[in-house]
Amino acid sequence: MSETPVKQQSTTAYYGQAVASFAIALGATSVGIYSLDVSGWIRAFLAVSVLYLTTSAFTLAKVVRDRQEADQIVSRVDQARLEKILAEHDPFKPVA
Repeated sequence: MSETPVKQQSTTAYYGQAVASFAIALGATSVGIYSLDVSGWIRAFLAVSVLYLTTSAFTLAKVVRDRQEADQIVSRVDQARLEKILAEHDPFKPVA
């Protein structure tokens, strides 16, 4: 019996919520950095740090997704090989 993996689809609302959440978080952090009572160099450092953290988070998410997709492909190939072996196996065939 073969199990077909279920492909999960994100709804439009979920996608919209994720984008809105990201935009609000980045905006709030930017306003917070801008409102600080510190010199411009410190604000610039914090802004660059937030941008670095953001790009690192995107990269990490992509790497995790790519590894998960690769594992799914390997699992499907292994499943296909097993199904082929089982289909070709004849339990009543005499051993030579």
